[in-house]
Amino acid sequence: MFDDSFEAVFTHATIGIIVSDEQGRIVSSNRYARMLFGYTEDEMNDVSVDALVPDSVAGRHAQLRASFNADPQVRAMGHGRDLFAKRKDGSVFPAEISLSYFYREGAILAVGYIIDITAKKEAEQTLLEQKGRIEQLNTELEQKVVDRTHALMATLHQLEQSKDELAKALAAERELGELKSRFVSMASHEFRTPLSAVLTSASLIEKYTAADQQDKRIRHIQRIKASVNHLNDILEEFLSVGRLEEGRIEATFSWIELPTLVDEALADLQGSLKAGQQIETQFDCPHPVRTDPSLLRKILVNLLSNAIKYSSDNQTVLVRIQCRDTDLKITIQDNGIGISADDQKHLFERFFRAKNATNFAGTGLGLHIVARYLELLNGTIELTSQLGEGTTVTLFLPHENYPDH
Repeated sequence: MFDDSFEAVFTHATIGIIVSDEQGRIVSSNRYARMLFGYTEDEMNDVSVDALVPDSVAGRHAQLRASFNADPQVRAMGHGRDLFAKRKDGSVFPAEISLSYFYREGAILAVGYIIDITAKKEAEQTLLEQKGRIEQLNTELEQKVVDRTHALMATLHQLEQSKDELAKALAAERELGELKSRFVSMASHEFRTPLSAVLTSASLIEKYTAADQQDKRIRHIQRIKASVNHLNDILEEFLSVGRLEEGRIEATFSWIELPTLVDEALADLQGSLKAGQQIETQFDCPHPVRTDPSLLRKILVNLLSNAIKYSSDNQTVLVRIQCRDTDLKITIQDNGIGISADDQKHLFERFFRAKNATNFAGTGLGLHIVARYLELLNGTIELTSQLGEGTTVTLFLPHENYPDH
């Protein structure tokens, strides 16, 4: 079929070469091709190329061969898809196949070049697996980076929170230290004065033994009582702050007559009035209101005590009460020493006392307690004041319609 030189090339080629006629009969094959497919030379010459294709495409192979015979071209087969060849024992292997042709005595002969690419496919699969593993590792690494970043951010956030909490704790500790210092300073002053008065009056009473000295004994007894009452007021303020801080005070609402409650508060204050002082009341609230009578009475007594304390002799303190559509408005107005604008910012803080009030007895807890009581009553407080011109305190409490009886 070939001259000697081409026969040698054909026989010893390192790829499989098969020559077939138009009917697909194999007319020649080289040694490598027979090794690939597992046939002897005689067996190979007795089979058709249809026997060398997998069963899945054997039915279409005759049509493909006819198409090639009608338009023979040198071409590679299987573009875009994998090709497989079938061995004598029925096993298949991946292959690269290209076709050529030549004519002999007017008949077309097809030449097939077959390469077993099993190793190549295994290498590709290995590369794909390695690529997939690398991608997986990259994904895991990226996720670890994200997780570590999140963990770092969370740690930083916790550190910031801890820093803020520590700063708050330090601020609270400083505030507590300041409160303790102010309390010790205030308590030492406020307790010393009435205790000194008690001690002095008790000592003097011992000297007034004669019957005609009864009026002096009474005067010092009254002084002792006033000092003890003052001490009781101080202690009550301390206890009230403690109960408020612990949440042990709660509002108990009921329907009350405001004039009656105001009269009771004024009765408690009669002994505190200075010479010529009086308290004037104006009511524009004819119906009962719903509130906590105990808390409201304590609020009124506290505010009126301040008005009396910081006002001079012969002055009037005005109490005006109005029931409006949505709230109860209580105004307490005096013409006393007044409060500076700077001091007004701190009036409701514990132990705070205005600069111009240092010569007056007091703990600096009154207005703080009033504000806390108002919170329990869902109310608010406003204060306006000018130095030397007096102070006006206004309370606003939720107002419910008078119930039907």
